[in-house]
Amino acid sequence: MSAPTRDDILTALSGVTYPGFTRDIVAFGAVTEANVIDGAVRVRIELGPGNPAVAGTIERSARAAIEALPGVRTVALSVVAPAPRAAAGPGAPPAPEALSLTGVRSIVAVASGKGGVGKSTVAVNLAVALARKGAAVGLLDADVYGPSIPLMMGVDERPALDAAGRGILPFTRYGVRFMSLGFLVEKDTAVIWRGPMVMKAIEQLLRDVLWGELDVLVVDLPPGTGDAQLTLSQKVRLAGAVIVTTPQDVALADAVKGIAMFRKVGVPILGVVENMSFFCCPHCGTRTDVFSHGGGRREAERLGAPFLGEVPLDGAVREGGDRGEPVVASQPDSPLAASFFAIADNVLAGLGAAASDDGGIAGLGWLRP
Repeated sequence: MSAPTRDDILTALSGVTYPGFTRDIVAFGAVTEANVIDGAVRVRIELGPGNPAVAGTIERSARAAIEALPGVRTVALSVVAPAPRAAAGPGAPPAPEALSLTGVRSIVAVASGKGGVGKSTVAVNLAVALARKGAAVGLLDADVYGPSIPLMMGVDERPALDAAGRGILPFTRYGVRFMSLGFLVEKDTAVIWRGPMVMKAIEQLLRDVLWGELDVLVVDLPPGTGDAQLTLSQKVRLAGAVIVTTPQDVALADAVKGIAMFRKVGVPILGVVENMSFFCCPHCGTRTDVFSHGGGRREAERLGAPFLGEVPLDGAVREGGDRGEPVVASQPDSPLAASFFAIADNVLAGLGAAASDDGGIAGLGWLRP
């Protein structure tokens, strides 16, 4: 019986998926060594920052896949995962990050299990609401396939480099610094990229944009649980994720998957937002639950996640997004804006609680009264 080749080993390992994702550990680049000599197999798998608990699952699956190959005599398998972050005492230095964003205190991902639930609308208005509360806020559009931040923030031009050519200068509107891949590709051009290109693009946007000093960087992720989500959770330490859903069951089912994915990679869930929660007729005031109502709160309670708030279905939100004038900026005293401000308050409370627990952000003292 002949011994397996290196290609045989990699083919077997390509059947081992990364927990919580559909892609395999070979496609993710986690297999850094795969050698075989006379049936003696040596494999090294390196995992990025996230939940170290997945290491055991991957090791068991990888070992079983290799041992099932004909001709394998021995298996030396090493799965390396970053040590979990220890609680930091007063004055202790922060744990190292895979990608350092100098000056950015907290990174918050805004995600959804499926498209069409208003995730980008929530991300934009959340960022503007946080800025209106006195935070230094950045907004990164990481939805590489459908970037909508340029339209929603009312900017249609190429970004500039700083005078020294060190990086890209973000745009600033409504007190928010923002950047999107939509500014860097030809307008109306479809982005047809495989996973590794998506991951590289997000990493470059994080690294090459000169964000400056930020209290919060809001990242608008593409829908689903794929490459962009894993890249972000591996490359930077996320303070938490905000999950956006609508009340109907089909959206809630995917939102549950999104929560499960972030938890598997060790990202705290800051909470759930129920968008398009209800509709009030502007003429008679009659309320209609177009997509049902309350599902977001129920699922959040069932899963032990905070419920951040609900946003009604209202034409003013859509009109503001199409004009590049988020409703929080154009109608800051409206009930619609109040719903986003309430969500922002709950996000800040979640960040403050996380800070007191793990030594991260030192409270919320940067907020202006």
